[in-house]
Amino acid sequence: ELQPNPKAVGNIATCYVTMGQTSENVTAKYGLSREQQDRLAVVSHARASVSQLSGKQKDEIVPVATTVKLKDASGKEIKKEVVVDRDEGVRVGVSMQSLDKLKPVFKKNGSTTAGNSSQISDGAALVLLMKRSEAKRRGLRPMGTFKAFAVAGVDPSIMGIGPVAAIPKVLDNAGLTTEEIDLWEINEAFGSQADYSIEKLGLNRDIVNVNGGAIAIGHPLGTTGARLTVSALNELKRRQGRFAVVSMCIGSGMGAAAVYEINMDEKNGKL
Repeated sequence: ELQPNPKAVGNIATCYVTMGQTSENVTAKYGLSREQQDRLAVVSHARASVSQLSGKQKDEIVPVATTVKLKDASGKEIKKEVVVDRDEGVRVGVSMQSLDKLKPVFKKNGSTTAGNSSQISDGAALVLLMKRSEAKRRGLRPMGTFKAFAVAGVDPSIMGIGPVAAIPKVLDNAGLTTEEIDLWEINEAFGSQADYSIEKLGLNRDIVNVNGGAIAIGHPLGTTGARLTVSALNELKRRQGRFAVVSMCIGSGMGAAAVYEINMDEKNGKL
């Protein structure tokens, strides 16, 4: 059991609030309904399902061969060679009716459930960052430009709304407006924080997490920024857009956001 530091005072003490409880805090503070959270989860799974079944993102995934332990019909443990080449948490056919059957997890009469929260999952992602001059020297073709980055803080007890604080800051740093962004990738730690962030910032939901988010795909610790970046850059090129924003909440009350740009030369396949 985590023992709070006795010297922690004020809002610093809320760093010890569990992630699930912060979701319930967001729903209570901002009046979010269970229906809103479940609806976002349905959309997340639906979009991820379409993407996975169509294979549109297969080039973003590196197949990994591994061995898993299973039990056969007799109950004996066996080992099996498998190739992991897709996100295993995506569920086809998730509906409001199926999600409505799930009970709250973190609060007796709460609204945060296993269905409208991100999954506990393993994963990894890689982004290679370097100066344009170095890329040219190595004969590498940049996927995009890391245009701006910003972090901002919120009360740890409602840490999930970090994007609400970080996104306006990064847009200001980049000299851009919400209307100029072609694509948004915002982490879905919980349906509560994701839905509130999208609504509060007035984002066009049609271009937010277009291939599903963490509720469907998973939310491996330490992987989010790179995974969202990979998805955003590839989708931006598919749509022939120019700007994408990646943002996430971070435990203990931090929000982070970045702006990426696909330049015309990159669209045309030039260095």
